[in-house]
Order: sequence, then structure tokens, then C-alpha cells
Amino acid sequence: MQESVFVSGFRTFVTAFCKIFGVLLGILLAISAFSLFESKGSEIESEYSLEVAPNAKNVRTALSSTAPVILVLPIDGVIGGEGLNAKMIRQQLIESREGTLHNNRVKAIFLEINTPGGGVLDADAIYRALKAYKKEYNVPVYAYVDGLCASGGMYVASAADKIYASDVSLIGSVGVVTPSRLNLSQLLDKIGVQPLTLSAGKGKDELNPLRPWKPGEEDKMQGLVNFYYQRFVDVVTANRPQLSKEKLVDEYGAAVYPANEAFAKGYVDGSGFSRGEALTALLKLIGIEDDFYQVVKFQGKSWFSQIFNEKNALTFGSIQLKLPQELDIKFSNQPLYLYQPGAQ
Repeated sequence: MQESVFVSGFRTFVTAFCKIFGVLLGILLAISAFSLFESKGSEIESEYSLEVAPNAKNVRTALSSTAPVILVLPIDGVIGGEGLNAKMIRQQLIESREGTLHNNRVKAIFLEINTPGGGVLDADAIYRALKAYKKEYNVPVYAYVDGLCASGGMYVASAADKIYASDVSLIGSVGVVTPSRLNLSQLLDKIGVQPLTLSAGKGKDELNPLRPWKPGEEDKMQGLVNFYYQRFVDVVTANRPQLSKEKLVDEYGAAVYPANEAFAKGYVDGSGFSRGEALTALLKLIGIEDDFYQVVKFQGKSWFSQIFNEKNALTFGSIQLKLPQELDIKFSNQPLYLYQPGAQ
């Protein structure tokens, strides 16, 4: 009798488990099919969907498809990271001419900036994408800084026709830096470790931290840093004519300044602005005097699409923990337009 009860209980458990597993499997298959249908159901696949953003009066209202549109592009976070990079911005600019935004509905771009900067290449690519968009579609670009507009952020902001900032924002840091390099050769020698690096090509092994560095070995990297710095200075001063190149290089340097001081020096066109005031100035420029306009921004894919994304951490077990000041590994060996005092 005891064996019969045990077998019966085990059979019930297995049956219940299989039913639950079957239901979960069915849900996952349905989500997968729906995600596939979503991606294949239209001729042009979109990576983003539209979200209504607050207007100049801080009100979100969905209007008709004939309303003119102000497109918000958040420049928020480290430039070149997974959440903010040139590929994302380029794709959003492409999609701003498609779907419900076709027929030239986007009348202006509004950058919302809060960034310490980041990678040189992504900052430059975003800047060039914005400049090209302005030229091709005759669309003004305004920027609003609410927090930090430093280094690569200033580089990107230079694409804007006007830059306004809140009263406590920090602006500047026109400079280039590389992550600090440590030479471990003496330490390895003390503990009896003899590393071996194989390389081919003159200079391929430059700045190898596992052997003593030769005099002048850093010259080529310093040359790249100097090149990117000169490019930075040229971009900023060409787009900010009120900012003196001589003072920028010889006096202001790579410092950051409070918004009112940045305004006095020519980094921005106004300080002490609210988002609504900056947006109102943009509306005035494009001739919109009433509330018949739509402010929108792009948001990422729907949750069921992201479940099957090849980089989804929960699906593929690639969860990572990063320290607050830790940069992405991709930034470890390149010059940066980045403001990160004391953390290089």
C-alpha cells in the first residue's frame, strides 16, 4: 500500500510537471512566432517604435498624423556604449523619414544631453550624421543640456544650431585621453615570471606592459591623441564661433565649467534654461506658435522581441557586473573624448 501511494504521488507530480512545462513551451513558441511575424510582416523592418514625449508645456498628447514633429534624440550615457552609439543614432535618423514620420513630418531635432562623452569614433560619427541630416533635409537641431555635456558630449553638441543648458549643468572638457597604461615588467621580474609575446610587423608590440618600454615608444599613440585633439578643437570652434580657439587651447583647456561660465566663454548659447524654454525657442524658429505639434522619441524593441535577441543576457546567461567607474572593455585601448576625472 505504501509503495502504491508513492508511485501514485510520483505519477501525479510528473504529470503536473509535464503540463506546466508544456504550457510554458507553448507560450515561448507563440512569442517566437509572433516575434517572427512582427519582423517579417512589413517590407521595411523597423528597429524602434515611437513614443510620445512631453511638449514645451510638459504635456504628452497624441495628435493626428498630420501634426508636425519634433524628434528628441537622447544623448544620455557614455558615447559608444551599448545604450548610446553611432549605429543607434544613424538608425533612428533613418527611421525618422519612414512610417508615420514620412512625408517630411520631422521639422526639427532636439538633443537632450547628459553625457561625460566616450569613444572618439562614435562621437565623431554621431556629429557627422547630425550634420548630414541637417543639410539633406534642411532641419534645425537644438541641444538642451541638463546635467553634463563634457568632452564627446560637447563634440556631438557642436552639430546643433543652438545649445541651451540648465543652471547647474557642467559643460566643456575639450580634450583627449587614453586609459592609463601600467608597465608590469619589474613586478613580473621580481616574482620570477617571464612572459613571451610573439608579434610580426614593426611596432606591433609597442607599449606591451609585460616588458620594459623603449624611449619614445609612446610617440605614435601620442600622435593619434594630438590628431584627435586638433580635430576636436577645429570642430568645436568652427561651430561655436564665439568660442576663441586661442583661449580654448591656451586658457580653457579640458576643464568643465558651470553653465553660466560656459555661456560667457561661448560654449553654449544660454544658461539657466528649462527644457520647456529651450523647446519653445526651437518652436519659434520653425514658426510653430500653437500647440499643434508632436514631440516624439524612439524606444527600443518590444519585450518579446528582446527575449530572442542574440545578446539578451537572461536568455543566454551572459550577465555581467561592472563597477561604477569601470569602462567597457572596448574603450581600453583607444583615445577617448571622455570626462572621467581621477578614473583613467
